[in-house]
This record gives sequence, structure tokens and C-alpha cells, in this order.
Amino acid sequence: MSAPPKGSVPDTGSEAAASTAVLAVSGLTVSFGHGRRRRTVVHDVSLALAPGECLALVGESGSGKSVTARSLIGLAGPESAVSSEGMRVDGVDTTGFRERDWRAVRGRVVGLVSQDALQALDPLRRVGAEVAEPLLAHRLATRAQVPGRVTGLLAAAGVPEPELRARQYPHQLSGGLRQRALIASATAGGPRVLIADEPTTALDVTVQARVLELLRELKESGTALLLISHDLAVVAQLADRIAVMTEGRVVESGPAATVLGSPQHPYTRTLIASVPGRVPLPVRTRPVEPAGRPLLSAAGLVKRYRSPGGGTRTAVSSVDFTVAPGETLGVVGESGSGKSTLAAMAMGLLAPDEGRVLLDGEPWSALDERRRRPLRRGIQLVHQDPLGSFDPRFTVRRLLDEALSVAGPGRAARRRERAAELLDQVGLDTALLERRPAGLSGGQRQRVAIARALATSPRLLVCDEPVSALDVTVQAQVLELLARLRRAYGLAMLFISHDLAVVQQVSDRVLVMRDGVVVEQGPVAEVLGSPQHPYTRRLLAAVPRLPGTAPSPDPRTTL
Repeated sequence: MSAPPKGSVPDTGSEAAASTAVLAVSGLTVSFGHGRRRRTVVHDVSLALAPGECLALVGESGSGKSVTARSLIGLAGPESAVSSEGMRVDGVDTTGFRERDWRAVRGRVVGLVSQDALQALDPLRRVGAEVAEPLLAHRLATRAQVPGRVTGLLAAAGVPEPELRARQYPHQLSGGLRQRALIASATAGGPRVLIADEPTTALDVTVQARVLELLRELKESGTALLLISHDLAVVAQLADRIAVMTEGRVVESGPAATVLGSPQHPYTRTLIASVPGRVPLPVRTRPVEPAGRPLLSAAGLVKRYRSPGGGTRTAVSSVDFTVAPGETLGVVGESGSGKSTLAAMAMGLLAPDEGRVLLDGEPWSALDERRRRPLRRGIQLVHQDPLGSFDPRFTVRRLLDEALSVAGPGRAARRRERAAELLDQVGLDTALLERRPAGLSGGQRQRVAIARALATSPRLLVCDEPVSALDVTVQAQVLELLARLRRAYGLAMLFISHDLAVVQQVSDRVLVMRDGVVVEQGPVAEVLGSPQHPYTRRLLAAVPRLPGTAPSPDPRTTL
């Protein structure tokens, strides 16, 4: 998309924000690298944010949203060069701040909810200690008061059983629970400004609704909110103003109702046109008819975990399902409902306590890993958290080459060609082959994860929230990619997602899980079009919708 000419960058500060700004920056420019390799990723961005106001930065992955937000609190990253005409936080000029100065601001004046909860939380500390850190660092509570404050903050962020979760480590929580714990930590210090970078990415719709209500309450109490999101329906729930970014530039800004209702820039119109329908429609296509034996089947799956302090917790209880060749089975439910545990058992990464999984009619869960390993190329996992699944030392090229070597050693030159082809398939530039995971945006990492899963030409993909980190335009591209693979190769999928609109678009059948139990299942048109269980109806009622956007037709009519 074309950028506005220099000097005509839209002003992202309203009159109210400009006069009473608790956070303001003018002419922000950010670049990375040195010499000829230096590249500018944020160009001349200006914004102002008043108390009690929400400004949303929207745009595709890599558009500069997160770099802009993190630069405002001195976290642009290594090898970054940040310049501006002026930058103020709570009335203080921060242009000459050193790390020591920023430490007094972060958590107390400005809170940050990062995009990647697993990376932001310390894996060696219990969740309660993570939430308590701002309270102790800024002397906001005595040690005796901390446990009660931590429990209250976790509960306010929508974390069930907050006393139990406070004693657990991040890896023991689902993706949604980790994200809520991070929100609790970011709000612990009562900051005047909250920077929320994709705060609802990993959340199911009911918890998303609670978190949005929490953010709304903070805003109404006077907290200024800088919201970074690719979900325009979420933005519509909170934002007073919207700034649209692409290629590091703000190309359109204004009141939320104006930008969403009457977009002026072609790029903004593209973003809005890519929003999937938020109300399920009857499916107007013939679902896959299971023929012969299923590709994947499970019977009576049960999984229990030990709870801190003794006892056990049942994560999955008596679950049965089948996936036919070429079929997509969707699995929906709140965070902690057992979806990811079910995916791990389907992959053979977790042994069920009861029940069994068959792959192509043959034992799968009962095999030891030595006998299972040669069969793994036929069933691949797209992780919910791509960064946690990558070796941070590897480049993208090496990550793909490792998977291609498993698929069939072959010649190194051919593997290099195939790596480039895989990136092209998922809509990434081959220049990213030499990048490491930390140098990729969240959406780019997710697409690399999908490319790696496709490297072995699998018959079945187990997709655990595969598009949760993607902006709407890239999400549409990835879903179309999966549709093309299904058409071309008869690829089957076990598709786990908290986004009911996405599940409706890609699935033939759907399982609805709650507290480890399947409460409803059947053809996707029936379950999502005419839900019978109160829990399913509650999930559908909580789905946010972009005002004025009609539901999109079911893309499977073209499959």
C-alpha cells in the first residue's frame, strides 16, 4: 500500500489527548541494525493519549505496532535506534532516560501486557511471585498483604481458582490462563497507562469478554489504554480512536466509529473486508462423509494431573472422537477445558490414563516412542505457542531444514529450494530464512510453525490455535492455504481454536468441551447454528462482532 507523503502523516492525538496527555510522542522513528543493514521499521509516528482514553494501533503483523508501543517505555530491543522530536510519560520528558530511570516507570506509571505470555512470564517462578513483583518492587504492599492482593488481582483478570493458580508455574497453565496472569501482573501496580499488546489473542470468547470488561473498567476509572490488536471486533469494543499502521507508518487515524464505519485508506478497507463473519451461518456445502476406517480415532480418553498440595485434577474425561481422511474436526471450549490436553494425546506426546488412540486403525497411544517415531511424519502439530516450540539459536532455514531432513534426507540444495517453497506457501518472504525466531513478529512465527509442520507432507495436522496470533488478512490467507491443502491432498485436521468464526469456516464437525467433558458435538452447521447445550449458547453469545459487518459466507462452499 502507498504511504502518505512525508509531512502528511495523520495526527493520532485528539484535542483532549493533546491537552492532557499522560503519554505523548512526536516524530517517533525506530530502526535496527548497522550500516547498510540498518532498516527503519517505524517512520515519523506521533500520538497522544489522555487519561481514560483508549487508542488502538491496528495493522498486519510486522507493520510496526509492537515496536512503536515498546519504544514508548524504552523496550525497543537490542541494536535499536530510537529518535523523536519529543516523548513524555506522565508529564516527564523521557528522551534522555537510561535503564535505571525506566525501571521506576515500568509497572508503576506504565504497565505492559506483552503479546507472548509464555516468553514474558519467568518459567522458574510461580505465577503468584510474578504477579507480586510490581507490588514489592514499588513498595505497594507488605509481604503479609501480598498473598491476598495477588489472589484478588488474578480473580479480577478472570483466573479461576486463583489460590491454586498462584502456586503453579507458567508451563502448568493453559495459554489463556497464562495471558490472564500476565494481565494481573501488568495491572498490579495501578499504572496510569496500560499498553496492551494483543491482550486477548490466546483467550476464548467468554474469558475474552471478561478481560475486555476489566480493561473497560480500568479505562472508565481513568487509566489510559494503548491497545495493539489485529482483531478489529475487539478494537471496536474498547477504542475511542484508531490509528492504522502499515510498513511502519500511520496511514489513517480518527474516531473509532469513523475509521471502522467509513474507512478512507485502501489498506484500512482491506483490513475490514478480511474480518471473518462473527455469527455462524448454516453450512451450504456437503460435509466429508466418513468412508472406511477413520484416520484418527479415540475412545474413552481420560487424563489426570496432580494438583499442588496433593490430590488430582481430571483434565479430560471419557472423550471419544474420530477424524476421517480429508475431514476437519473442530474442538472449541474455554481455556482449561481440556482442548490442548486432547491435542497432546492425539499426537502421542501425552499418554492417556485411560482409553486409547488409533492412527489409521493401528495402535498409536499404546506404542513406545521408538516404534512411534517412524510414523510421526504422517501426523504433525502446529503449536499454540510457536516461539516455545522453536530452538532460539536456529535460523528459520535451519528450523525448516531439520524438518525436511526427517521427511527425507535428500540433497542439501533441494532442501534449500523446498524451504523457500514452504515460506512462499504460507505467505512469507524468503528473506526471513536467515532470521532467528526472536527477530520475527508473532504472526510471522506462527506461519513458520505451519510451514515446518507441512515439511513432512503429513496426512493429518493437529492444529492447536494455529491462527490465534495472526491479523485478519494473514489469517484469511492461512485458512485459504489449509483449504487448498485439503482440496489438493485430502489433508485431515484436528482443529482446536477459541475463535468460533474460524472453527465454523474450516470444520465439518465440531466438539464443544467444558471442564474436560464433551458437552455437545455434531455437524458444525447444527452445533453452531442451533446449539442445544446452554454452554454452547453462552460461547456464541460472548463472540464480539464488528459493528455494521455482515457475516461472511462459509468459505467451504468453494472447497
